Amino acid sequence: MLNIEYMKYLDDELDCLIGKEFNKVAVKNGLTCNYTPFNFIAKENDKIVGIITGHSYYKEVFIADLIILEEYRNKHIGTKLMKTVEDYFKDKGFENINLTTYNFQAPEFYKKCGFEVEFIRKNKENNKLNKYYLVKYFK
Repeated sequence: MLNIEYMKYLDDELDCLIGKEFNKVAVKNGLTCNYTPFNFIAKENDKIVGIITGHSYYKEVFIADLIILEEYRNKHIGTKLMKTVEDYFKDKGFENINLTTYNFQAPEFYKKCGFEVEFIRKNKENNKLNKYYLVKYFK
């Protein structure tokens, strides 16, 4: 009998399984997936003040989350975390960094970081929930 369970967090073993299965499908299609999660943590005096997470795969880098503690916002920490990701991946054969954000979050911040809007999925009930799809190409 099939049993499906909810897991709030994945452990390293499950992250490894995801990467392994992504790679199997890629190889069957003549591609290299190399699914790799990443996390960069910003600390000030040993206190965590910001986090950026995501994964790289195929020829792209995907940013999943960028969080800056409220009292540390507008101090360029988000910009520094974005630059850290860009610098880390820029010479490793990737074509772009991409991400999504909602209208009420940070589309203007990402534009200032050099991202271009690919498209916006409009929310029919609340424009604060319009979802922006952004990309920045490595040169």
